[in-house]
Amino acid sequence: MNEEKEIIIKSKKRVQKHGEVFTPKKIVNMMLDQPGIKEACASVDQTFLEPSAGEGAFLVEILKRKLDLVQAHYSDTLKQYEQYSLLALTTLYGVELLEDNAQRCTMNMYKVYNDYYRDTALKFNKKPHDRVFQSAQYIISTNIVQGNFLTKNQANEEPIVFSEWNWLNKGKNQKTVVVQRTEYTLQDIVDGTIHNPGYIYGTPVSATFGQLSLFDMFEDDAADGETDKIYQYVSCDIDKVYLEEMENIDE
Repeated sequence: MNEEKEIIIKSKKRVQKHGEVFTPKKIVNMMLDQPGIKEACASVDQTFLEPSAGEGAFLVEILKRKLDLVQAHYSDTLKQYEQYSLLALTTLYGVELLEDNAQRCTMNMYKVYNDYYRDTALKFNKKPHDRVFQSAQYIISTNIVQGNFLTKNQANEEPIVFSEWNWLNKGKNQKTVVVQRTEYTLQDIVDGTIHNPGYIYGTPVSATFGQLSLFDMFEDDAADGETDKIYQYVSCDIDKVYLEEMENIDE
């Protein structure tokens, strides 16, 4: 059987301008099999940040390994699989300079998640849930950012912002994974800044929807007349993160 030929260079111009050369899958897996990294890939809540994500070569392979782990150890029920597979997804972050690569990265990651989820639902003879697909899309579009890792800015010159998805009921063997979302700029992370749980970058709320969503499917629902209020994210079940639930904290 002829294997599909890997593309590691899109064009000479892109190599000259951006130094863009993709890592072959064989090398990706060899690097991920190194001591320490291999064990981290086998942890459902160990985080990874790819500063030059490309089309997601590393992130996609790490996601596959994490989803294999979830299927093996957290799939007594479909709901359990849903909860822990989304948790695994929250641990993968990437920054990519080029727009087409960033879009391809998000779609590659979503395709992997979609395939694994549908396959697991089929084993339980159940239909996949829309809220899980929506949460998966939302997490990926939030965690993968088009921007420049060196300048720490997005393509629109706004700071790169990541969300920490803190697992609140870890180790309690709960049926539902509860998370608390807190936003940090990349500079915050470098500086070791600690925000209060639920912190939203650029509060008041009118400034919290500026980061580019590569799925381009979430509308700005900030209500008129509420731009002076301070909000924070509320803790929620992990399959409801797409709702972006907030609470007013200045009352």
